[in-house]
Amino acid sequence: VQLVESGGGLVQAGGSLRLSCAASGRTFSSYAVGWFRHAPGNEREFVAAVNWNGALTRYADSVKDRFTISRDSARNTVYLQMTSLKPEDTAVYYCAADLSMLQLTAQFRAIASWGQGTQVTVSS
Repeated sequence: VQLVESGGGLVQAGGSLRLSCAASGRTFSSYAVGWFRHAPGNEREFVAAVNWNGALTRYADSVKDRFTISRDSARNTVYLQMTSLKPEDTAVYYCAADLSMLQLTAQFRAIASWGQGTQVTVSS
């Protein structure tokens, strides 16, 4: 499965953005998908994940109640709706997929190859 992130940009604190993770491959609907972010000086961190059919989601505590992950199987796309953005949300955002949601959320640091990501910058 190949993934391409888009939708990042510059936004003021309190604003919103919607990120997209577009996938190629007919088996995408079988995969759990997660969003992760990497800010300069910090380790890459988990943001949110959704299981193969969209029925189960997980969020990092730092984004809970502000971000919403969803998927559109017809479009082979997973979205991350981000609201009430804060300067500390500034990072490059990446998506990744795995057949196991547990593996995806627990072992993402072992992923060797990431896409180009999409930059999110929140100004204060």
